[in-house]
Amino acid sequence: MSAKSLNSAGSPVALVTGANKGIGFAVARELGLLGGTVYLGARDAARGESAGRALRAEGIDAQVLALDVTDDASVARAAGRLADEVERLDVLVNNAGVAGPEVLPSETPVAEVRAAYETNVFGVVRVTNAVLPLLRRSPAGRIVNMSSVLGSLAHGAAKDDPTGVFPPGVFPALLAYNTSKAALNAVTVTYANELRDTAILVNAAEPGFVATDLNGHRGRLTARQGARIPVLLATLGDDGPTGTFRAEDGTPDGVELAW
Repeated sequence: MSAKSLNSAGSPVALVTGANKGIGFAVARELGLLGGTVYLGARDAARGESAGRALRAEGIDAQVLALDVTDDASVARAAGRLADEVERLDVLVNNAGVAGPEVLPSETPVAEVRAAYETNVFGVVRVTNAVLPLLRRSPAGRIVNMSSVLGSLAHGAAKDDPTGVFPPGVFPALLAYNTSKAALNAVTVTYANELRDTAILVNAAEPGFVATDLNGHRGRLTARQGARIPVLLATLGDDGPTGTFRAEDGTPDGVELAW
């Protein structure tokens, strides 16, 4: 897959949600190093400012954006600020997410499922709709939704993980997390279909088994390694795909997953 320079059409602007730590911070950093401005969406103002200072110390134009993806008013304020400060948005990485309980589906409270959907699904819709007018102004808009192989119905049914994290026959049955990511995959395809006749490409990324707070830092990849596929999809060239699901597997372009 070919990549475009984020500087290909003026000064680019990117927004990464949940960017004050983990994969989101790493994605913001990598995009910032390519040039332009990166907005760090953060629910916690203090953590957001700390992350922003760290990136600015590296010469990155990092702006902290107060953003709680589960709150309509917060998202509206964030989108309003972006509209006041930039002419367009070139990249949106919907990274903010929650894990949900690691219990059997039959033991999962409905409230836990609802909470996972509120962030992992409704939060993505809320943010995407709010900033889509700015993305439409970009000559090459890119939307990347942070998903998981656990959201694949095909691989789940076959108990097969092409990324190699889980051995054949092993596929965790996490009701809240898995189904919220499956719904997110459907959201990704739906937006991609709406926007196929525009310059906006919409794809889902599986970053790999990254050591983050979501998994108790049990992952084997660093946050920077986990940022590779999302950044690849965020910087696709004009001939890049849309409506695809790509995962980190150690190969240059990653592996395409089945929905």
